[in-house]
Amino acid sequence: MGNGEAIERLKGALRRLPGVGPRTAGRMAFHLLERDREGGKLLAQALHAAVADVNHCERCNNFSEHPLCDICKSGKRDETLLCVVETPADLDTIEQAGAYTGYYFVLMGHLSPLDGIGPDQLGFERLLEVVAQGLVEEVILGTNLTVEGQATADYLSDLLQPQSIKVSRLARGVPAGGELEYMDANTLNQAFSDRRTLVESIEGKT
Repeated sequence: MGNGEAIERLKGALRRLPGVGPRTAGRMAFHLLERDREGGKLLAQALHAAVADVNHCERCNNFSEHPLCDICKSGKRDETLLCVVETPADLDTIEQAGAYTGYYFVLMGHLSPLDGIGPDQLGFERLLEVVAQGLVEEVILGTNLTVEGQATADYLSDLLQPQSIKVSRLARGVPAGGELEYMDANTLNQAFSDRRTLVESIEGKT
């Protein structure tokens, strides 16, 4: 390559980012070295601190620097609502839209048996523990409307059916194959307003 081992390592590291191929990684690396070495230092410091300090919230499984994330320890959310999403990016998108005031549970992925990702890897047991505390009245399945996201929602619906809670799914407003991270605020607001019930609470049936 002729660029030296350090530059090749930098390009290789940048290629780990989603959507970054060899050419883009090269442009990023050369930009930082040619025009923004200070920015490169800040990036390195921020990455080092994040990797060292960021873990998972003990309640919702979202990224957090503390045992409980800011949302879970706020005490100002609707404790009867729990929205299950695939990623922290999905949670951020919903928060920015201002369409939801309850709590969350972040799966950090979706069911994908071929990739070795099953219920144990997604923290379903911890989710059931949160529901078992008795405060949640409705679980909103906010997984993406992809094949994997729908399979995850179906599995969770079956898993939650014995609980005395309502289980709903984000509906109209989120297109099939769409991902929450890329939805606009109006679309998300519509999806929450028009969510449909998958499982009625046992108490509601009596």
